[in-house]
Amino acid sequence: MNRIDQAFQKDHKLLSIYFSAGHPHLEDTTRILELLQQSGVDMVEIGLPFSDPLADGPTIQDSSTRALENGMTTDKLLDQLKDIRQSIDLPLIIMGYFNPMLQYGVERFCKRCSEIGIDGLIIPDLPVDVYHENYQALFETYGLYNMFLITPQTSEARVRYIDEVSKGFIYMVSSASVTGAQSSFGDPQAAYFKRIASYDLQTPRIVGFGISNADTFQTATQQAQGAIIGSAFIKFLENEGVEKIPEFIQRIR
Repeated sequence: MNRIDQAFQKDHKLLSIYFSAGHPHLEDTTRILELLQQSGVDMVEIGLPFSDPLADGPTIQDSSTRALENGMTTDKLLDQLKDIRQSIDLPLIIMGYFNPMLQYGVERFCKRCSEIGIDGLIIPDLPVDVYHENYQALFETYGLYNMFLITPQTSEARVRYIDEVSKGFIYMVSSASVTGAQSSFGDPQAAYFKRIASYDLQTPRIVGFGISNADTFQTATQQAQGAIIGSAFIKFLENEGVEKIPEFIQRIR
């Protein structure tokens, strides 16, 4: 069974953490993963830095730029992760844009992810219909789940199509804006969470964009199975350092 599916068998709301590989420092990747696992997170999204991350807010864009300046590349990340399953048993997802994967070679990329033990991918700029028609069989050959994003503007028909194609979870973007931490959610977001829950989808849902503290985590997970924290975690790494990761996770839990 895919580790992502195993995570959703837990009897609590899932906490997933996103960080940009190669940030704050090039060789921080494995140490961040070790500390996140020790701190009790349920899943980790490893950001593959890209020079034009359109869906990301300033914090993640800046971390991606810094990672690239530090020397992070697709090959470098995959080399850093090649022995990761000797110490990490968390579900691991690579989140990145499709262009670097195309340049690397989609099948070559999937093959290396499979050999490493990556459980799935999130590719914001790969439309679900293009994936379904051209890449799903390839991804499934290598045992990789591909998770898709929905927003408050996604039509019910599109949501249901994504639900049919999806494995793992559906990534519920909390708003139509780019990524970024918020201190609270308003009525529109709460209504959106409730509306999607009413569809009774077969695929679990995780909320992302705007989760920054215990309050936003609890609000987001009232109508979903988990939430993802990215920008707030990256800011914490910049301000407090990698070794204090357990303190950040304790604030959320």
